Parts: sequence; C-alpha cells; structure tokens
Amino acid sequence: MLRALYTAATGMDAQQLKMDVISNNLANASTTGFKKTRAEFEDLLSDTIRGASAPDARGGGNPTPLQVGLGVRTGSTTRSFGQGELSNTQNPTDLAIQGSGFFRVQLPSGDFGYTRAGNFSLDATGRLVTQHGEVVEPGITVPPDATAITIKPDGTVTATLAGRPDPSELGQIELYTFTNPAGLSSTGNNLFVQTVGSGDAQRARPGEQGAGTLAQGMLEGANVKAVEEMIDMIACQRAYELNSKIITTADQMLQRLSNLR
Repeated sequence: MLRALYTAATGMDAQQLKMDVISNNLANASTTGFKKTRAEFEDLLSDTIRGASAPDARGGGNPTPLQVGLGVRTGSTTRSFGQGELSNTQNPTDLAIQGSGFFRVQLPSGDFGYTRAGNFSLDATGRLVTQHGEVVEPGITVPPDATAITIKPDGTVTATLAGRPDPSELGQIELYTFTNPAGLSSTGNNLFVQTVGSGDAQRARPGEQGAGTLAQGMLEGANVKAVEEMIDMIACQRAYELNSKIITTADQMLQRLSNLR
C-alpha cells in the first residue's frame, strides 16, 4: 500500500509539471518567435523483490524477476524549434527566419543572446535593436536621411538615401546555428543563451551552411497549436485524477486493514 501511495504521488507531481509546461505554451501562443516545450518523463528505479536466476539442473529457477515500479519523474523539458507561421506586417525592420538559425544580439552584460523573434526597430542613433534595446549583431546603423530600407533574403542591408539615386549598402545580417538547439537555455524576453549542451554558435550567411533565409516585413509566430495543447491538457487532467484516485483507494485499503480484529 505504501508503494502505491508514493507511486501515485510521483505521478501527480509529474502531471502537475506537465500542466505547467502546457499552460506556458498556451500563454505564449501569440508570442513572436516562441518555441513550445514538452515535458519528458522517465520511470523511477524499480523495487526488486526477487531477482531472476539461472535454471538449476532440474529445470527450476526464476526466469523473470519480481519487480514493482516506484513511480515517475520528469527527466527534462524538450523545446521544439519547428517553423512557426509567418505573418505579413509590412514593417521594413521586421524580419522572419525561414528555416534554421537565430539572430544574435548583444546583452547589457556584454554577453550574447540568440533569438528567433525578429520584431526589430531602430533606436535614437539608427541602430537595429530588439524591443528591449539589445543591439542586433553585427551592428547595422541606418543613416537619419534614409528614405527606405531593404533587407535581402541573404541578409544584405541597403538603404536609399536622400539625394542619391543608388542604394547604399549598410551591412550584412548574419545567422547563427547550433548542433543541438534544444540545449539552449531560455532567459526570457524571447532570448536564449548557449550552454555546454547546445554547443558553440556557428556563424552563417543566411541561405548558406544550413541556415535559413530572411523575409523582410514578416514575423514568425509561435509554433504552438492550441488544439494539440488542449488535447494534452485534457489527457494530463485525466492522468492526475487517476493518480489521486489511487491514493484514495490505497488509503481506504489501509483503513480496512487497520480495522481488522
């Protein structure tokens, strides 16, 4: 009975964490560049009551062990970097990545962060920055007399300047890829930082070395599908209820045992 109580408690705890993950996915269903996560479960070490043994001379023995599982735990949360749906904003500083890769921005600490959210804007000095003011690397500065900005799929940035018939090249936007993007650590504000699990960032020109291309005037939405999350939420709720039912039933069995005379 005590095993059942403990096992069911681990199941309830695991389903509660899964519900936390689902709620975060649904909360960010409209967040630009958001990538959904999934809770991954693994079973706990089983209690071996009797191990398996080799057959004796007469053919006896225990070909299979007698084991009872001790529950479940959450092994990790896996982030899916599947492509989100693109929407047309007609804003020249909005960029969407079609394919793999991340934009790199410089954080206030001097370190680098990586993001799929391309809802950029220009600061007071004309630099291309995120919504929180982090500078997009490598730095692109638009002159104050620019009348139009063009960003090609390969990341080349040009601007039409007042009084000049030909556009002027301002720089090149680069993308960064990782061997294991699922190993990146989320720090909020649509930013990730590299870890030992993700590997080092690999710089690439858009459209080359496996990196995606850029789409100007477009934004990538979250890759969250509300219907799938709702189905997972219902399944999670049912699993939680069943685990709670196990605790109630095991408690009733213990009460019946204690009342024996």
